[in-house]
Amino acid sequence: MSKKMKEPFWQAVGVGALAGMRTFSAPAVTSHILSHHHSRNIGRSGLKFMQNDKVSVALKVLALSEFVGDKMPSAPNRIQPAGLIGRVAAGMVAGASIYKAAGNKPLRGVIIGGVSALASTYASFYIRKQTVKQTRILDPVIGLIEDALVVSGGAGLAAA
Repeated sequence: MSKKMKEPFWQAVGVGALAGMRTFSAPAVTSHILSHHHSRNIGRSGLKFMQNDKVSVALKVLALSEFVGDKMPSAPNRIQPAGLIGRVAAGMVAGASIYKAAGNKPLRGVIIGGVSALASTYASFYIRKQTVKQTRILDPVIGLIEDALVVSGGAGLAAA
């Protein structure tokens, strides 16, 4: 069953924002959508792995693992170079997949998903730090709220 992606711009912005908050959430949501709604456009490209059911499951497991790992005291700040690069790359792949599946140029999705992930990484980092500081709520609790935002945002994108 094919599903026409009507708003690839906003979907790419959305998955990029998710990637900035939780790296694996963007490819997990994108792969979930594409594994349930195959696109001939993406099926003939290097991004066809995003439509694979097994890849979709693996990305969901990684996303769930990241939810747990984020609460660990040893978790690095998301704005450190390695984490930042990973988040931007996740946004780029997810954005490119969405654009390619919609029959558009994947480079636009790369740019939109990557820029959105970069902005979301910094915004979510500083919002979380400021919220912890001002409310004195423990960081892992704020992280759980952030997880809920990621899950609800991903569900909204999947339903769109």
